[in-house]
Parts: sequence; structure tokens; C-alpha cells
Amino acid sequence: MSLIITETTGTDCLLVVDANESDVKELASMLGKVGFEILHASSADQGMKMLSSRRPDLMLIDLHLPDMDGFELCRHLQENPDYADIPIIFISANEDKNLVARALESGGVDYITKPFHKQELLSRVRTQLMLKTSRDYACRLAQDKDEMLAMISHHLQNHLVGIHMSAQFLLERAGTSNDSKIHLLAQNIRNSSGQMRAFLKTFLANAAADHVLHIQMEPISLTDAAIRALQQYEDAARAKEITLAAQLPGEGVMVRADATALGQVLDNLISNAIKFSPPSTRVQVTVQDGPDFAECRVQDEGVGFTQEDKVRMFRRYTRLSARPTGGEPSTGLGLSIAKRLVNAMNGELICESEFGKGSKFTVRFRSLKPDTSAPIDSTTSFDTPAKKLSTNCNLEARAD
Repeated sequence: MSLIITETTGTDCLLVVDANESDVKELASMLGKVGFEILHASSADQGMKMLSSRRPDLMLIDLHLPDMDGFELCRHLQENPDYADIPIIFISANEDKNLVARALESGGVDYITKPFHKQELLSRVRTQLMLKTSRDYACRLAQDKDEMLAMISHHLQNHLVGIHMSAQFLLERAGTSNDSKIHLLAQNIRNSSGQMRAFLKTFLANAAADHVLHIQMEPISLTDAAIRALQQYEDAARAKEITLAAQLPGEGVMVRADATALGQVLDNLISNAIKFSPPSTRVQVTVQDGPDFAECRVQDEGVGFTQEDKVRMFRRYTRLSARPTGGEPSTGLGLSIAKRLVNAMNGELICESEFGKGSKFTVRFRSLKPDTSAPIDSTTSFDTPAKKLSTNCNLEARAD
């Protein structure tokens, strides 16, 4: 559905914050006659109190108020999430261009000089109100889309999990049957449902990254995060006869990051390494601590990236020259999501690759030394999980 906005409602509420009574009367005369409701506050404090009882559609604020200047009032409004989206037009008798620039930089949407010109005033007020109406409409559409997406994804996830588990059960039963077609059909259903789940997971991660990322930075073990990510891809590596080689320190390497976001980044990088590597090759995951930085490297023996790929690889929905080697789905979102998450955690994501010779992705953070974080027991952070990994799949693990 499209929305064409040609006029304001005519009943929009405007709050004028100005100590000059004659200027306020002039504004009320010009704007009130065309249907706008005019509220008046003679000081910044009075204006803030009025906002608690009545929310205007737009505010006109004079630069020179008795208790604070208009810039400071604008800053207070911008810092309050309840009022931050109210458009603010500054009004002043001062035509200094530096003031105009400061007004716009401080969060104002326009600057109108006194004495007022009726047609100019009406035009600018109406323009900002129409823009606000458009923004509000777009926001409602985005909220509706998110709610619909959440509902659809919830139902899809439930059904896909059921299909996948049923196919796995049939595949196990088909092992005792002499009918090869049953085994093949069950395997196809399991693989297809697994690919759909992987696609849905990546799609939802991208949708979440479109919003403001709620990153909670805290000291976490980069070693533990790498081990957990490796454990998720034991089966995928085994299916393609790919060796997962983990070179991890005996003690946890600590960084300041968001646990969920870091897990998503390593998940994407290891998943891609396996997805784009030929069978019977090696994927190496290395965690290393340095004087200033700690990093996790994921290196594969796949086809690598061309120079054109390197320019475009972090853009959304970008299909690069390499193709999955086992028919796996590829959305072109994984690297884009990883890049945004690493940036949000104040880290760095680096790609080193030569076409035909594989690639290496490095996730780098400032390291936390033992004097700034609690020590990590090497038994819980590496030894036990590594033994579990080495017995469950073709994975080599070595402590430095």
C-alpha cells in the first residue's frame, strides 16, 4: 500500500516556546487561522512541564529564553526518548549563519527568522509536519513487518524442527530396510529441512542487525567462544570429510565483547569456511593472545576471493564468485552480519585471501590481561571441551 501525503491534517498541535508575547500572538494569528492548535510556554521549564500533559506534533523554540537558551532545551528534548522524535524549528531575530548552522547541528529541523513572513512560515511548518507524518507511517509499517516476521518465523521454526526430526527418525529406520528409495527420500527431506532452518536463521539474524544492536560488552573468553562454535559444525565437517583443526591456548584468552554477537560472528565464519571448502580439506581455527590484541583466525583451503569479491564481500545479499561445494544454501548475508556485529563490539574483521589459495578471516579485539579480568581455569575453558571435540569428529586440537 502506498501513501501520498499532500497536506497536514489542519488540527496539528504546535507548542511555541517564546518569552516574547507579541511574537507569540503573531505566530498564533498566522497559524491559528489555518487550523493549527497553538500552545504557548514562556520558558523552557514551562515548556517541559507542558509536554508531560500534552504532546505536540511540532515545536517552535526561540533561541533566547529566560531560563536557558534554545540549544540547551533542544538538547534536553533530544536526550529524552519520549520527546526525541518531535521536530523542532528554531525561531530568532538573529540571522547569523553560524547560529543557523549550530541550530541544525543541535537537532533542529529548520530555522526561521523574525519578523515572520506568513507564507514562508506556513510552508516550512507544513513541510516538517508532512515529513513527520511520513516518518511515523514508515515506523508503523516497520513495526508491522517485524511483528509479522516474528510470527511467521516462529511457526516456520516449529514446523521445520518437526520435519527434520521426523526425517531423521525415518532415516534411522530406513537403515534396516532393503528399499534404497526410502533411505534416499528420508535423506532428502532431512537435508532440505536442515537447509531451510539454516536459511531462516541467517535471514532473521540479518533482520535483527537492521535494528539498533543491543550490545552488552563484558569480559568473555575468546577460547571458549571458539570451542562452542566449533562444536556446532562437527557434523557438517564430518559429512564433507573436512578436518577441523583447532589451535587454542591452554588458558582462556579474554576480550571485552558481547557473548551472543561474538558467537554469531564465529558461527558465520566457520560455517562459511566449511560451506565453501572442497571435501577432504582442512579448516584451521586459531586463538592467539598478543601484547595489545587478541584474535581468532578461521583459515580454509577453499577457492578464496577475487579482488572484485574483496570490494563487495561485506555488502548484504552479495553473491561472490565462490559457490558452496556441497549444495549448501547461501544467502549472501553471513559476512555482512559478521562485519556489522564486529564493528558494534569495537573490533576488527580482516580478510586475507588469494584467489585459488583459500582465505583467512581474523576477528581482532583489544585483549584483557590477567590484572584486568578474573583468571580462567584451563580445565573448563579448553581441555575438557577439546577432548569431547576430538572424540566426536575428525578434529585436531592443540594447546599452545
